[in-house]
Amino acid sequence: MPEAWNPDQYLRFQAEREQPFWDLLALVRKKPGMRVCDLGCGTGTLTAKLHHELQARETIGIDSSAAMLAKAPQLEGVRFVEADIADLDDGDPFDLLISNAALHWIPDHGPLLERLTHALAPGGQLAFQIPSNDAHSSHETAFEIAAEHYFKRHFSGPVQRPKVSEPAQYSSWLHHLGYREQHVRLQVYLHLLPGREDVVEWVKGALLTPYREKLPDPIWEEFLARYRATLLPRLPDEHPFPYTYPRILAWGIRPE
Repeated sequence: MPEAWNPDQYLRFQAEREQPFWDLLALVRKKPGMRVCDLGCGTGTLTAKLHHELQARETIGIDSSAAMLAKAPQLEGVRFVEADIADLDDGDPFDLLISNAALHWIPDHGPLLERLTHALAPGGQLAFQIPSNDAHSSHETAFEIAAEHYFKRHFSGPVQRPKVSEPAQYSSWLHHLGYREQHVRLQVYLHLLPGREDVVEWVKGALLTPYREKLPDPIWEEFLARYRATLLPRLPDEHPFPYTYPRILAWGIRPE
């Protein structure tokens, strides 16, 4: 099967996808000589910007996609590792773990946050942004079609990724994990796309990647055609098209 992640498709809406990263980074407290890990770094473009903005001592980018990491820049003080976030295991603790639109692919966020917390040094910070848009027609339609027998028979596991918890739950988890200060909010981003057809191009860059990975080429083309034919009538034919996208932004800092 093909590599699921297509860097060019993902970066088609680069400015829109980057804005939540900058909003998340604004929550981080900069300290001299930080050791930083970017979880789900993708192409590493934002990892490089993160390293520069924080003037970090060392920044590590982790991603499971070889295709995305192949686009990563070569910079002094920055290195990239092909690995799963859930398997994070590094001997030296980090001063900051940050993740922009990646943790929603991983189940059981309570235990996950606990594991990530153990990787932080005293006074370390955890910052993450998680899409929370599964109720939008763009997402519901994908889950609905994937659940149809014609397509579902090609999947060995669930046809829908794990559900994201409510913001209050993340706040509670951070509290019980000992973060002395925290900030958790739900923010709705409004992306003005040229037309409703562009929603399909948007989700091809992320939401639909697991289906692209698991479906043979002819079946994938059928899936995509059915998705487009089902979704577009459910969306208003507006130009530009207002694509609303809620995201959870969370930050916490451990005691010294």
